[in-house]
This record gives sequence, C-alpha cells and structure tokens, in this order.
Amino acid sequence: MRRVAIAGASGYTGVELLRLLLQHPLTKVVALTAEAHANQPIGKVFPSLAGFLDLTCLPLDTAKLAAEAEFVFLGLPHKTSMAVGADLIQRGTRVLDLSADYRLKDAAAYPRWYGVEHVAPHLLKEAAYGLPELHRAEIAAARLVAVPGCYPTGAVLGLAPLIAEGLVDPDSVLIDAISGVSGAGRKAELPYHYSEANENLKAYGVASHRHTPEIEQELSRLAGREVTVSFTPHLAPLTRGILTTITASLQSWRSAADLVPVYRSFYREAPFVRVLPEGQLPETKQVLHSNLCDVGLVSDPRTGRVIVVTAIDNLVKGASGQAVQCFNLMAGLDERAGLWIPGLFP
Repeated sequence: MRRVAIAGASGYTGVELLRLLLQHPLTKVVALTAEAHANQPIGKVFPSLAGFLDLTCLPLDTAKLAAEAEFVFLGLPHKTSMAVGADLIQRGTRVLDLSADYRLKDAAAYPRWYGVEHVAPHLLKEAAYGLPELHRAEIAAARLVAVPGCYPTGAVLGLAPLIAEGLVDPDSVLIDAISGVSGAGRKAELPYHYSEANENLKAYGVASHRHTPEIEQELSRLAGREVTVSFTPHLAPLTRGILTTITASLQSWRSAADLVPVYRSFYREAPFVRVLPEGQLPETKQVLHSNLCDVGLVSDPRTGRVIVVTAIDNLVKGASGQAVQCFNLMAGLDERAGLWIPGLFP
C-alpha cells in the first residue's frame, strides 16, 4: 500500500481526492491538513465521509507529512503551494500539486498572471505537467507533478491531435468553455451565492483568465512554435462539469469522417479519453463523477473550420481524478487504478 497525505483537505478538490483514494485498492491515506478545520475529524468537516475515514485534520507541518507519507497531494491555494511543495521535495517526498504554482515553465509569467514572484523557480523546469495523455513518461519519473487546471484539460485534450498533426492553423483557435460553480472552490463569495448564480449564465475573465497561458504553453509545445488563443470561460448554474467548444481553421479540408480516426489513433493508449462517433457530441451528464473526457467534432464546409467539443467533470478529470491518475503513474501502477468507473447517470 502506498502511503499518501493531503495538505489542504477541506476544499472541493480535497473531498474529491478523499472519495477517490478511499476506493483505491493500493493506497492508504495517513494524514490530512486543513488550517481552517484544525483538530476536527474529517467526518465532521465532510459528513459524507463519516464512518469511512478515522482521521483528524491537522495544521500544516511539512516535516510530519514527509515523515508519514510517500506522496503528498497539495490542495492548497495558489501562492501557498509553491513554498510547501519546494519544502516537501527537499525532504524527499513526491508531490502532486493541484494549484497553479508549478504549471507554468516561465517564472516571469507568475507576476503577470498570478501577481506573485515565484519562490522556487528552479523547480519549474523539473515539474512534470500532469496531463497523462501527453506527458505519461515524464509524470512516471517525476518528483513533482503540476496537475493541470480544469479549463486547460478540456481545451488541450480537444486540440492536441489537430495541433500535433498540423491540421489546423494554430493562430485561428477560439475556445469557449462553460463551467459549473464548484470550479470556483468552496469559498463564500457573492457571485457564487445561490440567488446570484441560479438561473444565470455569464462570461468572466474575458481576455484575462489565468488558465490562458497554461493552454498556450501546451499548444505551443505541440505546435513547435508560439501559439496564442482566444479563451472565454463562462459560469453556469451547474454544480459540476465543463463543456468546452473549440473552433479552428483547417489547413486543408477534412471531414469529421476523416478526423475521428486521427483522434482515435492519437488517443489509442489513453483509456480516459473517449472519442465519440461521427455525429455524436459530448454532454456533461455523461461524464459527471468520472475521470473521463469525451471528445466529439464536426467539420463545417461553409467556413472551412472544425468544431471540437469536450466534456469533463471539473472536480475529477479537471482536478482530483487527474491527480490520482498521475499518482498511479508515479507509483508504477495501472493508471486506471481507483478510477475506472463510469459517470453517474442520470
């Protein structure tokens, strides 16, 4: 059994990690931290876990975590994980960080997008970007994995085959994504109150969302040159799920019948990516509570553009499930361990 701990266990990603790790056949959760709930049983913090795990949330102590666990998942806020992660790495612990603190390779990007100087820039090049479908070998060997953001997961998986194969103009990419409110975390803020979010659909972070450089970084790597995209996220009155719609100009005409085999070949060793048949498009309802990413596409002969749609659960494939998938690779396990379940329907 692999001994694992979670630092920052009291958020939505924390409870989702616990749900997944408790059903994992080869892990044992040995420690939890939660500053706001220190010295409280986890079953009191999350009544859904009562009777499943007899652990108390503790204040953050990296020395104690490193002594007890082989792997530590960081569910801490942005700007906090960078120092904690660096400390744990120095102590010889392998780290999976669910914040953005190690996702970007360029340290100069952090002041611009996150308003902070990076305290451990020497680790940015080393950190593996935790998208197994594109970085499986690096993740398996890594000491530090930066688990991708929810929006980049859906966007990059939708675009990767087209960009890697040179089938679209990278500079023509438009990305629109709709997310449920759990993507904003558990904090109590006015836009996420029921009476504000219910029956409301709105764009936010237009031309300025922090996930933009993450998407561009991955697409640039695939394209072999710098790529700039237009990305517009939206908030919907849903608890979970992200539906991403991507459009791009084809370099030369390809029908959906031509492109679906390209996607299936690209993802032939990616068990969690389901490429849907021609004429079928993803829906969030089909992937909720699962680590799946559904991908479908349509080619538009009138505009010469391809439209790709992806659906994920933002808390699973967009966060905690992807972290467990990366952990499986790091631990030398089948990447499906503890995750090979369909979505809950209806």
